[in-house]
Amino acid sequence: METKFYGNDIVEILDNNIIIKETDDVFGLFSMYNCSTIIIKKENILNDFFILSTGIAGEILQKFSNYRKRMGIIGDFTYIKSKSLNDFIYESNKTKQIIIVKTLEEALKIFNE
Repeated sequence: METKFYGNDIVEILDNNIIIKETDDVFGLFSMYNCSTIIIKKENILNDFFILSTGIAGEILQKFSNYRKRMGIIGDFTYIKSKSLNDFIYESNKTKQIIIVKTLEEALKIFNE
């Protein structure tokens, strides 16, 4: 699997074949790389994550909070018209457990603050 490390604790997943479908998929990556922060592209997450009624995003956020893990999702989300999803992104970015930003640089800046 193609990855890039930023320091000892942040891993960027570069492999386009990785798809996060559920919480266990993400925690498998944390175990594999022994890190507390994973950065992925939005294409690496099942689209249902962004449909809040599925509960996937809430479940992942809750586990991240419990285990003190962080995930950055990189991509263009300007097309989102859902107020609830935009609110979720705003609140998530404030807590810094799961951040949803446009660029890797933004993610690294937030995680290194």
